[in-house]
Parts: sequence; structure tokens; C-alpha cells
Amino acid sequence: MSVELGEQILVYLDKVSEVDTLKLSHILSEDHQKIVGAVKSLQALGDVIGVEQQTNKSWELSSEGKFISESGSHEALIFNAIPQEGISQAELMKSVPNSKVGFSKAMSKGWISLDKCSGKVFKKVETITDEVKDHLNLIQNGQYDKVADNFKLDYKKRKLLQETITKTFLLKKGINFCTSVSKPETDLTPEMIATGSWKNKTFKPYNFDALGVFPASGHLHPLLKVRTEFRQIFLEMGFSEMPTNNFIESSFWNFDALFQPQQHPARDAHDTFFISDPSLTDSSKFPPDYLEKVKKVHSKGGYRSQGYQYEWSVKEAQKNLLRTHTTAVSARMLYKLAHEKQFKPTKYFSIDRVFRNETLDATHLAEFHQIEGVVADYDLTLGDLIGILYEFFKKLGVTQLKFKPAYNPYTEPSMEIFCYHNGLKKWIEVGNSGVFRPEMLLPMGLPEKVNVIAWGLSLERPTMIKYGLNNIRELVGPKVNLQMVHENGICRLEK
Repeated sequence: MSVELGEQILVYLDKVSEVDTLKLSHILSEDHQKIVGAVKSLQALGDVIGVEQQTNKSWELSSEGKFISESGSHEALIFNAIPQEGISQAELMKSVPNSKVGFSKAMSKGWISLDKCSGKVFKKVETITDEVKDHLNLIQNGQYDKVADNFKLDYKKRKLLQETITKTFLLKKGINFCTSVSKPETDLTPEMIATGSWKNKTFKPYNFDALGVFPASGHLHPLLKVRTEFRQIFLEMGFSEMPTNNFIESSFWNFDALFQPQQHPARDAHDTFFISDPSLTDSSKFPPDYLEKVKKVHSKGGYRSQGYQYEWSVKEAQKNLLRTHTTAVSARMLYKLAHEKQFKPTKYFSIDRVFRNETLDATHLAEFHQIEGVVADYDLTLGDLIGILYEFFKKLGVTQLKFKPAYNPYTEPSMEIFCYHNGLKKWIEVGNSGVFRPEMLLPMGLPEKVNVIAWGLSLERPTMIKYGLNNIRELVGPKVNLQMVHENGICRLEK
């Protein structure tokens, strides 16, 4: 604040009881924003002045309105352009600007008539009063009250007028009013102490309620917050996390090891992203004994199964792709478990990205996260799977579950998982589950009585429910609201 401007305001306010800042800007010949800035600085000194905000409405002519105030309304120009003997409509429309509007208005006012046979336009009255021009001139001169509100609204619709709102402040003398500006000190300096000058100075009181400057920091994305919550639940239940940093997978581990036939629709290019370079995995990298067992169980059957009875191709299994599910990781881990010296019951989990060639919409992305839980133990049954699912979802705060029979190539029996959403007041699908088939497990070398139960769900759907989002593209991609990311605290799913 300019001290001189602040003192000018105080000196003038000393002469009068109150003054508006807009009027004060004219009196002091200063820009209104500078006056407002000086007032804000005076407010910081304490109760020197009283300030009351006011809102002033005014009307201004648009460029078209200014043209009318000088030349006349469009309808008046149309009327004045018509000679006594009349004029053809086509010629009239060419001779006057904005003739379409003017012709319509003049017709509605009953000033002119159109002979449809001859196509000529005639005057219906001798003289007219250009009310629009008169009204706009009154408004231009600041005489708003002399023009009725319905006319002003009509001119606003015609874009001849525009309403402006100006916020000003009414200034009054405060309890501690004075005409001189004495800014209180904010710091006690060593010089003040050494010279003793602090005794004659006024200090600004400390504001112990003021918030400190928030330190600059990063912010976790909602997906990461919810992922942390899921991860903690798995760890509390005694699960170990699987390594999932292998985004590029071979069709062998992604499909064939899971007893998914090579003719399955999911293995088409319109459902899967295949890699062009390198397009194939060296078949020598596959365990040779296991490869032969997978080939046999697909083409001829085995382990009390007749298989799919087709010619299995190792070249199809070599194709590289972006993994379509983290179950490919589960297959690798189960094969590794089968070749331990002694089998130990194990619980695995993973949370990571998968990729599918989806059409993008409000609920589907080509890249999303899959949450997967796997339990391997002797004589596990469907009852064990249902029991562990109830416990898992209970920790998420979900107690109402339903299960529906489903089909998966690598699980039998299989179940879709539904939970009741209190907000939506309906049952929604949240995941899939099942017991891994013997055709998948026994070729790996797992003991015959070992069963594996598993379930999977997406990370995005519960996150969207938690944060009230109805479009997945607001959660991932360029439409993410960064302010929402900054303002949301550490995520805790409702218990």
C-alpha cells in the first residue's frame, strides 16, 4: 500500500461520516482497484476503519446498442427506408443492415405491411416513435430508472445491453480511527533491543490461530491408496505377495498353462495385445517336461480328463503378449511350488496391471489393475473358498455376498461374486472365483490331493465406489482431477 494513498483516504474519511470506494476513486483520481488495495492494507492495522461490501448493478450498451443509439433501431431504419409508393421486399432487405431483425420487429409493431402478390412492402402508419433508440440513450446517460425492467430485459436478450455488477466497499470510521498511518512492527530485531527503540514501537499481536505454511509434498493417487488398503488386508490374513513385474508374458503361461484352449476367443487379436517385436518366446525357455504334459492334456487328455482333442501348437504358445490377467503369475508360482522339495500349504496374492484390447467407455479401459488371491492346500473345497471370501470381504466392510455359478477354462467349479451396494440399492458384481482344475495343477507336478482356490477382482471398481466416480476415465488418464487427488486424505475403506 502507498502510505500516501492510505493517508489520503483517512483524511477524506475524517471530513465525512462514510464514503463509497467507487466515489472515492473519482474524488482522488485513482484506479478503483488501487483504492481497494489501500483499504485492505488499512484493515490490517486494526479497527481504524469499518468496511462494508456493497454490490452495484449498472447497464452498458453493446457495440450494436451504441450503433442504435446513434443511427436508430433496426425496425426504424426499415420503416424510414420505405418510400410512399412502397418497395420490393428483396430490395428493402439489401438496403438496410440487420434487415431480417428490423423487418420482423417492424411487422410485429404494425408499422409496415407486405403485399404477397406483388412482393412489395408499404408503410401502414405516417410516423413512428423510435422507442428503442430513446431507451438506449437514457441508459447510456445513466438514467436506468426511466426505462422499465421488462424493456431492459428485452434489450439484453437482443444483445443491445449488458448488465455489469461492480463490487465496492462502504468505508466508515473505526473505533481506533486516526488520520495517520502507523504500521505496527512484525519482528523484534537485535537493533531494537540494542538501542531500546522497541519501547516506543507498536507491535502487531501474534495470531496463534494462523495456519502454518503446508510443506510441499507429493500426493498418492486414489488407486494407490485403495491398493495399500487391499494389500494390508492380504498381509493380515497371512498371504505372501507374488512378484508381478513381468508385464510381457508368453501365451504359454498366460493361456496354455491355465488349460485355456488355443481356439479360445480371448486369444484373438481383438481381445489381446500381442507383441510384434519380439513376437515369439524361445520354446527352450519353457520347462520341457511340463511343456509335453501341457501339450498332452490339451490335445489328448489325461488325469481323468479327455482334454480338448485338437492339434496343440507350440508356435501358438510361443506368442508374446501383454498379460491379460495376473493368473499367469499364479501359474508360474504354482509350478515353482510344485518343484519344492516338500509341498507346503501356501497363500499368495498379487495386485498389478493387466491389459486387454477393450473398447474404452465409462467402465472399461485397455489397462487396469487385477487383485488376485490364491490358496493351495490339501483337500480344499468350495466351502473353504466361500468361507475365505466372506472373511476377505468382511475386512473390506462388505457383509452381504451372493455367489452365482459361472464358467472359466481353468476353474471348476467357478463362481461370480456379488455384493449389495447400499448406495446404489442393488447387487453388483465385484469379482470372480473358483477351484483350479486338475488339468491345470497335475501337469505342474502338485500332489494329487492338493487343491487350489482363487479369486480375483478389479482395483478400479471399488476405488470408483469409494470416491463417488461414475466414469473410470476420471480415475486414470488425462481427465483425472488433480485437485481431487490433492484434497483426499489417506483412504480407509468403510469398516
